[in-house]
Amino acid sequence: MPDQEPELAQGQGQGQAQRQGQDEAALVAGFLARHGLPGLVDVHTHFMPERVLRKVWAYFDAAGPLVGTEWPITYREEESRRLARLREFGVVAFTSMLYPHKAGMAEWLNGWAADFAARTPDCLHTATFYPEPGVETYVRRAVEAGARVFKAHVQVGAYDPNDPLLDPVWGLLAEAGVPVVTHCGSGPAPGKFTGPEPIARLLARHPRLPLVVAHMGMPEYTDFLDLAERYGEVRLDTTMAFTDFSERQAPFPREELGRLVELGERVLLGSDFPNIPYPYVHQLEAVERLGLGSEWVRGVCHGNGAALFLR
Repeated sequence: MPDQEPELAQGQGQGQAQRQGQDEAALVAGFLARHGLPGLVDVHTHFMPERVLRKVWAYFDAAGPLVGTEWPITYREEESRRLARLREFGVVAFTSMLYPHKAGMAEWLNGWAADFAARTPDCLHTATFYPEPGVETYVRRAVEAGARVFKAHVQVGAYDPNDPLLDPVWGLLAEAGVPVVTHCGSGPAPGKFTGPEPIARLLARHPRLPLVVAHMGMPEYTDFLDLAERYGEVRLDTTMAFTDFSERQAPFPREELGRLVELGERVLLGSDFPNIPYPYVHQLEAVERLGLGSEWVRGVCHGNGAALFLR
């Protein structure tokens, strides 16, 4: 249970003042030292082809319908600088979450991601897919090429995870034991197929699927915690959850904190770097201020991800 009363919705003023004159890497180093962490395993970071990333940033800048609010990009930097930042923050393993919004993109993105992983040893080989003819073939090819994690973006892709074209893909990934980080919650704006119900139907058919629910399933936190309790291979990542930015729109229910402890080995650190509207260290502080103890923090920020990906 919590070590202290959590303060989930406090303003950013104190944190901003604290950072004046301080280097963010030093603040992260302090976090690591407080909890005896050897580094961070971040399962939800974005690297993608530059022209694709620029279009993603433009969408955030315009506060498009799937964003729904002002969303400044904190780390709008060249790829090499973004990689250097993660390493300065002590991130020892991360992902290149990328995703198609239409047919014909996924296989090309997978080729880019494989090359990126080959030249970036601390990045987990990431892949993606879309419900289209040939999807099983290119997903199998990615798995055979060493893909360690997949990204499925039900909101942006606007597809039903139960599309018959995807059924052999889910079965393949369940059999191979390759995790799929899935944006399936209805935050920050609902999509046609977001929410717990489509995922519940999917898991009923593929109960061994290693599904990582992005953003803790925001805002349907309780429903996705229920699914994690029901299915032993379901995990949740912290991406943007518990932060001041998200707490204003979709506060995590305090009565569910005990369940986070009970599911402690299946909660993973995620950040959404670089596409976040606040400093990276704030995600770490948000996890820390839940007051669930250093052992829990160590599992979330390193141990659980390391057990899943670095074995």
